[in-house]
Order: sequence, then structure tokens, then C-alpha cells
Amino acid sequence: MDEKLLRSADILINLAYSEDIGEGDITTNNLIPAGERKTALFTAKEDGIIAGLPVAEMVFRKLDENLEWETLVRDGCWVKKGDTIVKFSGSYRALLSGERTALNFLQRMSGIATLTNQFVKAVEGTGVKILDTRKTMPGYRLLDKYSVRMGGAVNHRVGLYDMVMIKDNHIQVAGGIKNAVETVRQKIPANIKIEVEASTLEMVKDAIEAGADIIMLDNMSTETMAKAVKLIDKRTKTEASGNMSLQKIKEVAEIGVDFISIGALTHSVKAIDISQRIL
Repeated sequence: MDEKLLRSADILINLAYSEDIGEGDITTNNLIPAGERKTALFTAKEDGIIAGLPVAEMVFRKLDENLEWETLVRDGCWVKKGDTIVKFSGSYRALLSGERTALNFLQRMSGIATLTNQFVKAVEGTGVKILDTRKTMPGYRLLDKYSVRMGGAVNHRVGLYDMVMIKDNHIQVAGGIKNAVETVRQKIPANIKIEVEASTLEMVKDAIEAGADIIMLDNMSTETMAKAVKLIDKRTKTEASGNMSLQKIKEVAEIGVDFISIGALTHSVKAIDISQRIL
């Protein structure tokens, strides 16, 4: 994890502790002696891809700077039900007070990585890259996108600031795709990509003529997308988007698009089951 990602995690952990521990864990602090130390394990209760171990460590280390943390797998690794993920030792109070917060991060991030990996495997051999979207939990953008990478996919734009995405409302205001692309192109650095969202073949033609770097084939039928890919003929990169499922994605990949973006990777997360056990 890079420094920007760790800073984002630090802010979220502080917020999580503020709402969960508040002024103190009144159960743990009144039952567990302050100096007592214990060892604990994180164990997978189902198969999946692990993501978020550095964040989980940060959670506990905020409560115990002398925490001993031994990871038995790395982020991005596949684990099976029953596998031990981490062995760690520290203040008994810290292990109990930090448990839920650490697992909330780790289970969510691992859930994203696991679902992402299912989509990546579904298109193996096609050359298609799976992309995420901006449909992330507010505030969790960097962690969500890190988890997608751990699942083997590629990040789309991080936010509104690092790539141009011209959608229908932009096109309407600009008076057409050509005007929109030309206007933006004159005002941005040359290294910034311009993507145009197209929902019809006529819009695809306009985006090609305007010189878009990427054309998003948005909510088209597979048959229409195939015609669009043929029309584009590799003059730009192509991205398929809209209600992509594991059942549909291989068929879409085989028509020859470069990317398939899937909002469900981050907006419909099913956390994988991980437990903490005190030894």
C-alpha cells in the first residue's frame, strides 16, 4: 500500500473508532486487566481472496503500538475455509476492542477482491481487462480500488479529476460529441485520456470522428456491441458497460472489447467470513 492509501485508511480507522469505541470500551476495560497480553488468530471461514491486511494491522496498532503481527498469507492470495491468515499478539484489551473494526475492513475488502477475481477468471484467455467504477462507498474509494487490484482487475479513473468521461448530459450541453471532445481537448493536458459514453451506433460514429481515446458501449445489447466493435476497428479502445453479470461477461468479452467495467465489484459487496479467535 502506498502512502496516499495508508493516509486514507488512517482517516477511516479514526472515524471507525470514534463511532465504535467512543470514550472507551466499557465492557472490556472493566473486565480485562490493563497489562494482560494475549495471542489471536484470524481464520478464513470460507474460500476467498484476502485484501486489507495492512489496514487490519493499523487498526490494532492504534490501540497497541507494541503489537506483534505475523501474516501467514499476503494480500491478493487465495485462502480456503479453515486457513489461518494472521497470527498476532498484543494487549488483550486491544485485541478485543479492535476486533470488530479490523474485521469490518478486512471482510469488506476481501469480499471485493473475491468477487473481482471471479469476473477476472470468467474472461481468462480473451485479453479483456476488468475495470471497476466510481460506484464505491463514499470515503472508501482508495481502499475499494486497492481491493479490486488485489482481485486481479484494473482500476478505471479514480475520480472526476484524472480522466475525462463525456456522458449524455455533457454532450447535450456542448451541442454534440464532436464539440464536447474538441472543447475539452483544448483545455486539458495531452496525457489525459478522453472517454465518450455511447449508447447507439450513431454516437459511436461521432465519437470515432471526434478522436475519442476510449468509447464506452453503454447498456447496448451484445449484438449491437459487436457491430460497434467492428465499426471502431481498433481505432480507439472500447469499454463495455451496463448490467454485466458473470453469466453474460464471457459472451461480451468474446466480441473483442478491450475493457469491461463492472459497478457491482464495489457497490454490491458481500463480505467474506473471517473470524478472530483468542488463544
